[in-house]
Amino acid sequence: MARVPRVKLGSQGLEVSAQGLGCMSMSAFYGAPKPEPDMIKLIHHAVNAGVTFLDTSDVYGPETNEILLGKALKGGVREKVELATKFGVKYVDGYAWEIEGDPAYVRAACEASLKRLEVDCIDLYYQHRIDTRVPIEITVRELKKLVKDGKIKYVGLSEASASTIRRAHAVHPITAIQLEWSLWSRDVEEHIIPTCRELGIGIVAYSPLGRGFFSYGPKVLKELEDGDMRKHIPRFQPENLEHNKILYERVKEIASKKGCTTSQLALAWVHHQGKDVVPIPGTTKIENLEQNIGALSLKLTPEEMMKLESIASGVSVKGARDGPGISTYLDSETPLLPWKP
Repeated sequence: MARVPRVKLGSQGLEVSAQGLGCMSMSAFYGAPKPEPDMIKLIHHAVNAGVTFLDTSDVYGPETNEILLGKALKGGVREKVELATKFGVKYVDGYAWEIEGDPAYVRAACEASLKRLEVDCIDLYYQHRIDTRVPIEITVRELKKLVKDGKIKYVGLSEASASTIRRAHAVHPITAIQLEWSLWSRDVEEHIIPTCRELGIGIVAYSPLGRGFFSYGPKVLKELEDGDMRKHIPRFQPENLEHNKILYERVKEIASKKGCTTSQLALAWVHHQGKDVVPIPGTTKIENLEQNIGALSLKLTPEEMMKLESIASGVSVKGARDGPGISTYLDSETPLLPWKP
């Protein structure tokens, strides 16, 4: 029986589970790919529990995560879920990333994702990162055509600046913005969150558990496998983690009094940011999934929220939230029209 409530995401009609499932770590970036049968079992467990908002991307693997979801969606599962995937980041020479927003690439990427996912239509299609060479209007016009063609239902952007969001929304309604938001990633609150709310755009928070930091604290580094990209993120470097553990210890203290885990408390904090916010914590373990679902029923008092707010704003987090060479909204502005390919 489903235990997760449903909410409206954005103002164009999309309805999703109040908590989603980030599927990236099943196939990529956080160490070796996990056994396919185990991940399909996990996805089915999530869907049966009411976590039906599934998030992937063509770059996860690359491509193998979409293939995994395609297999998991067979047997009538597709009709039960809201499927989100992304385009716009591709591998060049192994690990180097190239950002792409050219209309021909947008359409080709969508067709390829549909084939790998084995579906006729994608519910929510995001531009994963913003191509600073192509005006956002050009990219969104092609996405608008994909909506008209029935290949996608709703349009989203990931890691886009406030001005990019406005320009995109003027061409075609943007249903959701995906961004990193957690107790230790707060920089989106100044401009991006208010812009989304002004325009009626839903907010999808990725890494709401700080990429595992609020689950394990500084010892997360010892848990990482070879090939885990977190080993290259400044925030996870030993000297920075030593400082950042102050934040974890203070959150842990509140969680102990509350009778919950640190990860549940951190996730509940994101849920309490508003009904327009849907976090998509990722996991590869059913017990962690269940723990994340438990965060939905965790009610925080105004006093507890104030306490968490004072802790999060009072401890300066050391280290950037992403690795070098990974674009974020801070460097995502696109040129203005006119544009020539």
